[in-house]
Amino acid sequence: MTDQHMVLTPEKVVVSYRLASLGTRIMAHVIDVLIVAVMVWILAIGAGILLNDIPELQAIFVTLVVAFGIYLYFVLQEGLWGGQTIGKKMMSIRVLMADGTPVTFPAAIYRNLLRFGDFLPGFYLAGFLSMFTNPRSQRIGDIVSGTVVVHEPRNVYAFTPAPHRYGVHRFEENIGDLRKMTLQEYFAIKRLCDRFPELPAQTQTESLRDIWFPFAGRVGIEPIQSVHPLYQMEAVVMKYGRMHKLV
Repeated sequence: MTDQHMVLTPEKVVVSYRLASLGTRIMAHVIDVLIVAVMVWILAIGAGILLNDIPELQAIFVTLVVAFGIYLYFVLQEGLWGGQTIGKKMMSIRVLMADGTPVTFPAAIYRNLLRFGDFLPGFYLAGFLSMFTNPRSQRIGDIVSGTVVVHEPRNVYAFTPAPHRYGVHRFEENIGDLRKMTLQEYFAIKRLCDRFPELPAQTQTESLRDIWFPFAGRVGIEPIQSVHPLYQMEAVVMKYGRMHKLV
């Protein structure tokens, strides 16, 4: 089993992610379980106070919290927080789709719904065996949902990408006419914008060289001094998307 997960993007760029080690995943899970335990304990105390006169209802409430609390904790955080939980964030790891794109909410549901399968026949045996034998270090839930767990890249970015689904980008007036832009170019640049913050620095440079700069030269978009090309790419995606009702 290698510790690298290689992804070939639609832009013909190879991206390498370092797979999260078993020890790191265990530590992240322990942190999350401790957090859930504290939350359940607090809710149980609250239920004991509020439902003190109705012990049957109190027992039902605590049972539901224990049964669904852990599941919701992982699903909601991974699905809404870019594939991370508090424990994963502290250990600098993240869940991604196997193709390198951000984890989807349905995938977060499936990978956690099947977590019980990893415990069969006991002591998380199936999960450990799966991670040891799988080339992507995937447990059963990862295999079914098509996800992998990787270390966060250590790149430091000097920009914060803007969302390109809403509003008008501040650099749209600098990109001019986009009538020469094709739909294929739109999808290629949009996908690059979506993936750019997670790409290694060398891959970022290669992607700009192979995708953005040839396009910008063809349609006549001049670089803006002291402005990262990503902002111009976002402006192009937002403007073209509105023009053709794609967003």
